[in-house]
Amino acid sequence: MKKIDSLMKLPYRIEIIPDMEEGGYVIHCPELPGCLSSGESVEEAYENIMEAKKEWFESAIEEGITIPEPDSLQQYSGQFKLRIPKSLHRALAMHAKQEGISMNQYCLYLLSKQEGIEIK
Repeated sequence: MKKIDSLMKLPYRIEIIPDMEEGGYVIHCPELPGCLSSGESVEEAYENIMEAKKEWFESAIEEGITIPEPDSLQQYSGQFKLRIPKSLHRALAMHAKQEGISMNQYCLYLLSKQEGIEIK
């Protein structure tokens, strides 16, 4: 039981998605395959995922399944290199200059405004 308590304290990511068809919310832990639940409210969904997470850990321990470590932002540098055509590079640089910001800031703006990308 002590091991489960320790696992429950680890910072596993939780994603909450509104269910547009049925109503309520679907909630899951992406790092724990198959660990998902739902609820009529965000609060109920959260309570349910915490119970599902506990049961997921119990089953994994019972079955001898390796429990993955929580994903950490520390493993990401915040940088990546991207090769793009010279014409696109020029267009991005020109748009950034028109906005009065760096090309990096402009590209970050373009990436973050796309649906489904959320910067935290």
